Amino acid sequence: MFAPAMKCALRKNKTLRYGVPMLLLIVGGSFGLREFSQIRYDAVKIKIDPELEKRLKANKISLESEYEKIKDSTFDDWKNIRGPRPWEDPDFLQGRNPEILKTKTT
Repeated sequence: MFAPAMKCALRKNKTLRYGVPMLLLIVGGSFGLREFSQIRYDAVKIKIDPELEKRLKANKISLESEYEKIKDSTFDDWKNIRGPRPWEDPDFLQGRNPEILKTKTT
């Protein structure tokens, strides 16, 4: 007889119903965040293969070298083409006739 009355009282108690799960979420979240942030710090400590590190250093690309490649290019004849949205037909949007494309593929 005491158990059902106690069970009903615990269900109606707002502190136990809302406060305890909230505290568990906050405390559990702090432990979870600690574990996830530890993964980030452990990843920094991982050593790279020396051979891969040599290849990365040898293949150094700078902003100046990329500028030298495109410095003499002419961009007078370029055309700005907007990419298709998910609901649009990409062939129609980019000025290509879909009927012509269908006849070429068949």
